[in-house]
Amino acid sequence: MNDPRKAHYEAAKLAKRLRRQVGEAIADFNLIEGGDRVMVCLSGGKDSHALLDLLLALRENAPIRFEVIAVNLDQKQPGFPGRVLPDYLSGRGVPFRIVEQDTYSVVKRVVPAGKTYCSLCSRLRRGALYRVAGELGATKIALGHHRDDLLATFLLNLFFGGQLKAMPAKLVSDDGRHVVIRPLAYAREDDLAAYAEVRRFPIIPCSLCGSQDNLQRRVVREQLRDWERKHPGRIASMTRALANVRPSHLLDRALFDFAGLAPGDLAAAGELREPLFAEG
Repeated sequence: MNDPRKAHYEAAKLAKRLRRQVGEAIADFNLIEGGDRVMVCLSGGKDSHALLDLLLALRENAPIRFEVIAVNLDQKQPGFPGRVLPDYLSGRGVPFRIVEQDTYSVVKRVVPAGKTYCSLCSRLRRGALYRVAGELGATKIALGHHRDDLLATFLLNLFFGGQLKAMPAKLVSDDGRHVVIRPLAYAREDDLAAYAEVRRFPIIPCSLCGSQDNLQRRVVREQLRDWERKHPGRIASMTRALANVRPSHLLDRALFDFAGLAPGDLAAAGELREPLFAEG
């Protein structure tokens, strides 16, 4: 028999852990500042729902004042439940805007059969969201990517792109006009899934990229889960590594002056640095 008191305790502990991790990411990377207008990109999935919910909770006790506005891009996917998010956001008193743009038809028409939709879909989405951020006067654009997304991107770039590159917690758009933030950078996907269940968010599945089984990202994510099952702690170690980079022990000549290296150069010692955060 389930113990309601234990379930309540576990839910409270989960919420506290996620709020702490989001707060740490905000502090570590200066993601949100006083007077910011944060545009939360709400897809209807568990991650963006959790992001919005956690930012609203943190705003209540934050030492700074900032605004939150939710934006959903209605990509005109067949069967998309158009009233779910407006009704949910209105019920919570959250300012929002629904942007209608038929990227679904464009992607289905342009991308050849058997190829992945993600790249084109992301570009179209990004362009629409940047435009809306300008219209709303948003100073930050918040995305719901979490720790596992960052690691999957790192491995994809490592395996298929020949780069040591992940998703940053904070970046400036290519045109220099927008600041994109990822406050869930320290949060585990499993925790976000459990939080979504506890909070009973109205989840809307994606019928575009979510319908494809041959995605390399999906393969990499399954590999990450398998590693965590077989070797607990490996994912936490990989995450710490992203914040503990030693250019003198890699091969990138643009980051480190190997040619000019001489005996006694302290940079060659490669002293260990404390990681920026720890799993907890």
